[in-house]
Amino acid sequence: MGKTKIDQDYLAKRQLKRGTAGWMLLAGLGISYVISGDFAGWNFGIAEAGWGGFAIAAALMAVMYFCLVLALAEMSAAIPAAGGGYSFARQVMGPAGGYLTGLAILIEYAIAPAAIVIFIGSAVEALLGINGPLVYALFYAVFIAIHLFGAGEALKTMMVISALAVFAIIATALALIGNFDMSNLFDIKASADVAGATSFLPFGWHGVWAALPFGMWLFLAVEGVPLAAEEAKNPEKDVPKGIIAAMIFLLISAVLVVFLLAGVAGADAMGKSAVPLVDALNVNGNTTLATIVNVLGLAGLIASFFSIIYGYSRLVFALSRAGYLPQFLSLTSKKKTPTWALIVPGVLGFLASLTGEGDLMLAMAVVGATISYALMAFSHILLRVKNPDMPRPYKTPGGVLTSGIAFVLSIVALTGVYAFDPRAFNYTLVLYAIGALYYFFYSKNHLVAKTAEEEFAMLEAAEADLTHELSE
Repeated sequence: MGKTKIDQDYLAKRQLKRGTAGWMLLAGLGISYVISGDFAGWNFGIAEAGWGGFAIAAALMAVMYFCLVLALAEMSAAIPAAGGGYSFARQVMGPAGGYLTGLAILIEYAIAPAAIVIFIGSAVEALLGINGPLVYALFYAVFIAIHLFGAGEALKTMMVISALAVFAIIATALALIGNFDMSNLFDIKASADVAGATSFLPFGWHGVWAALPFGMWLFLAVEGVPLAAEEAKNPEKDVPKGIIAAMIFLLISAVLVVFLLAGVAGADAMGKSAVPLVDALNVNGNTTLATIVNVLGLAGLIASFFSIIYGYSRLVFALSRAGYLPQFLSLTSKKKTPTWALIVPGVLGFLASLTGEGDLMLAMAVVGATISYALMAFSHILLRVKNPDMPRPYKTPGGVLTSGIAFVLSIVALTGVYAFDPRAFNYTLVLYAIGALYYFFYSKNHLVAKTAEEEFAMLEAAEADLTHELSE
């Protein structure tokens, strides 16, 4: 009796607000995680591989993400917990596998906002002439504060910001489509130093390899939708519908920007552009729209910054609640928001942003992401093999073949980061090793529940008790 009471008291202080998100809000969350990638970053892959080489890299990464999303849709419906990929891996690979998966996702989600806030600073400087630590601190403070106000309010704010960014992409596509010229896609000359180089692959197949991380930028972080599972209205249906809808939209937006911008302004120019949508519109003579899109590009960056803060807070909350991270990080406020899980990683991210090396941190985030993708895809395969009778409200089309494709491509993508930036690859692996040592030497002895089933049973019992108390 005493043990049960302690568990219920512990979990009563660590509850998220359920029923705040339907599938459309979850789809909006998935889009907002990623939307900044359409505005900048992806296009540098053209400089690595030429347009044809980048198109191959982006297509491979689109297949990887789509297969991964279908696998995650099944797992999130079967195991609707705030830990997302960590919860899925723990279910089938035990505490160590769960933690190592969660750690990889945490590296991605903790470092990415630091990179994005540096890009936000550059955008603010172009618009207002101010930049630096004060700008970074202001954005962290304002958007963490909105999250502290409540999950429903945060998700609705995110939808509005994302809608502005989506409008900018659609308006750009409509303005450019009439002047698309296929020959502009291949205006980068074949390198004389690369054997077998052509106008389609001006830097050969090595260029395709090095361009894989940039192909990922068009979809990076969409896998975070299941982190909202405990706040969904009907997680078994809403999370699969939300993440698949987000991925379909992101595929469409990726095709629009990859084809239209280079097809109007030229692949060579796009490969060097800091603001590809704006530059393509200016080349096309749409200067007024270019100015509007420049402002809305900031909305796209803010949408991703804002939503990834949401993502890291829910992951830290879940890891802390289970005892993997210090337990105070999972305490929730009266509004059912994880206060310290929002603030502490935000402070660490702000400190990381002071380096000013946004590209390095984004590459490091990609390393964490690809490690987590491999582990999540592998979790799906193991769940199908070890737990064939588990209730699955949604089943992945293609089964383990689909998740197997995601697994193989995620390993290939991981090596692509090394081809592009060995420094980012090595730094991230060191960070990952330090995090792993923390688990094996400390936190594995301080877990709240020994198994995923025990943790979920405790959560259900605590929620039932709270519901009973409120009804009396």
